[in-house]
Amino acid sequence: MSKSLQEQLLKAGLGNAKTAKNINKQKHKERVQAGKKGTVVNEASVLAEQARQQQQARDQELNRQRKAEQDQKAILAQVKQLIELNSIQAKGDLAYNFTDGSLVKRLYINAKVQSELGKGQIAIARLADSYHLIPVKVAEKIQQRLASAIIVLNNSQQSAEVLAEDDPYAAYQIPDDLMW
Repeated sequence: MSKSLQEQLLKAGLGNAKTAKNINKQKHKERVQAGKKGTVVNEASVLAEQARQQQQARDQELNRQRKAEQDQKAILAQVKQLIELNSIQAKGDLAYNFTDGSLVKRLYINAKVQSELGKGQIAIARLADSYHLIPVKVAEKIQQRLASAIIVLNNSQQSAEVLAEDDPYAAYQIPDDLMW
């Protein structure tokens, strides 16, 4: 039993002398290259460490993407809930035209809601393919979360700024009942 494992394997016929000699040469080269420090650089462990770091970076990126998707879903759910809970039902016979991107849309509302829309007390929000009337306070909260959900939000401050500019027609006020 004083024989080394390598000798025992060679005697049993599980290896040959040539490969054993090459393995011994390789180990000797590694020891010589390591020098007095005694550290042997194992390429397999270096490659394994690099693969582990790459996998960790991919996992972190996937986790960041999943978190961003979850945050976006949460914001959309909040906006949907705000619109549904605060929607104003005001069916009427007056047509109110507004633009949604490059399209002109129409809602049929009553006179009270029309005047509130003109004064900036009510806003129009889009939820999926439908439009809802909501109070301005709620519209401002929605605009902080998802600005693209608010279609019409008339600010009286904004119209005052427009009048303050050099407008040759500033003296001519537009009537509230004018429909376009």
